[in-house]
Amino acid sequence: MRNKSLSTNSAVLCLLTVAVYCLSACTPQVPSSHVWLTSEAGDQCAEKKAVVFHKGTVANGIVVDLNDRRQAIDGFGNSITESSVFVLACLTPEQRHAVLEEMYGENGADFSASRTVVGASDFALKGHYSYDDVEGDEALEHFSMAVHQDGFSKDEYPQIQDESFDMWQCIHEIAAIKAGSEWRLVASPWTAPAWMKDNKQFFDKQNRYGGALLPEYYDAFARYYVKYLKAYEESGIRFWAITPENEPMGNDGSWESMHLSPAVEAELIGKYLGPQLAANGLGDVKILGFDQNTFEAAPYTAAIFGDEAANAYTDGTALHWYGSTVSCFPEVLDSLHAAHPGKRLIHTEGCVDNLGRDGWPGVSDYEGYKECCWFNNDAFWWTPSATDWAYSTPWWPDWHPKYAVVHRYASYIIDGLNHWLTGYIDWNAVLDSIGGPTHVNNNCGAMLMVDYKNDILYYTPYYFVLKQFSRSMRPGDIVLGVHCEPSAVSEQIHLCAVAKQDGSVAVNILNTGEAVSFPLQIGGYMAEIAMPANSVETIIVKL
Repeated sequence: MRNKSLSTNSAVLCLLTVAVYCLSACTPQVPSSHVWLTSEAGDQCAEKKAVVFHKGTVANGIVVDLNDRRQAIDGFGNSITESSVFVLACLTPEQRHAVLEEMYGENGADFSASRTVVGASDFALKGHYSYDDVEGDEALEHFSMAVHQDGFSKDEYPQIQDESFDMWQCIHEIAAIKAGSEWRLVASPWTAPAWMKDNKQFFDKQNRYGGALLPEYYDAFARYYVKYLKAYEESGIRFWAITPENEPMGNDGSWESMHLSPAVEAELIGKYLGPQLAANGLGDVKILGFDQNTFEAAPYTAAIFGDEAANAYTDGTALHWYGSTVSCFPEVLDSLHAAHPGKRLIHTEGCVDNLGRDGWPGVSDYEGYKECCWFNNDAFWWTPSATDWAYSTPWWPDWHPKYAVVHRYASYIIDGLNHWLTGYIDWNAVLDSIGGPTHVNNNCGAMLMVDYKNDILYYTPYYFVLKQFSRSMRPGDIVLGVHCEPSAVSEQIHLCAVAKQDGSVAVNILNTGEAVSFPLQIGGYMAEIAMPANSVETIIVKL
């Protein structure tokens, strides 16, 4: 006999199941979100309460256009210099590995792009070297990577904790951390061996001249570069891209440098460097031209992309930010993209310049810095207290005002992405507490600054901003168009968005002022965004 009670319960359960299904089918699905915040109040890439989106549109707000798909992201990261490696060698191996995991590991910033130096730069302990300093060795028989493979002597540098650690080991340790995850490594030389140049010097500060590569050594320099790349390749490291020269316009002979005119760089790429890469199994290594300040790029891009051979070998343009402390030069980026839409524009160097130095001649109101006022002091990085080498100069009065470092970083990257930049690589990954060591007294800020005498590791606030950008915008994500009414929000808000490969959308927002709220629309969904004062917020929305 059938159990009447069981039959009744089954019927009720069935009706409840149908009711729940109908309710869920009729209820609009609310997109889920994940939020990180870095702020002057002390948040450091902190997870925050989810932002609630609902169906709707905004009449006077910011709109992320899902149909306006633009350039692909290349990544975010920092640079591995001899100075950075030296400071890391002053940590214990355990501390060092924890730092590298934090910067490059998937549970940390997970940086996907880095740059390193071919030979010496201003951020080397002594400088004045290359991988072949034998005069006239055109066959490169004496080429050797030993200078970046021999560690640091504790006899010479008593603060060293690990004598075996060097540039070579550092790059391999990072590569091991990045195993299974994309890492786009870029190489840049500051100079060819001195004997290949017209002044036979790495640089000449007295005569304000870096020296120019002699035509008879164009081929030797290309082969020199290939030897560097092959040495790493044979050890398991494959470079993603190279630049022919860091800052080919020179730096007044202040440190290692080499002049290449636009025509010479085009010839070097088209006739020597490109063919040498192809002939040695390195044809997939991208060549990025120029590698200096955005506002000065046009003559180089015109020469390189106007030359048939150079154009065929050159993938894009590398840019620096030193032309201004307040602008990414959006009109220049737009014009570069319009002229060469198939070529990428990637930022390869930027930093807070000249910490602790006096102003240049003609700079009457330069305030300088109190010793170490930037170290372990978040206020320095959040408020307008930083000044660069051209602060208040009469010839560039509007380009270099005093600025807040976090604002400069976040606004430059956000606005740059909205004007065709594909990524951002910072300068030194790690420096000491005074912004060195540097053999030319060119102290700068860094993501991590270390007082190894007192065992203090200080992650500067902008590190956490770049951590948010890196984690939310991965290689291959697509930048989306962002549109807003002029009166929708004040000038204190900067915002960019990307379509992620998993179908979600990542939005990064900088608020440079007091707390503010504004409506944000993504596709057919909207939310009211409440931004804390002086903060950078990342919202990842699963639509």
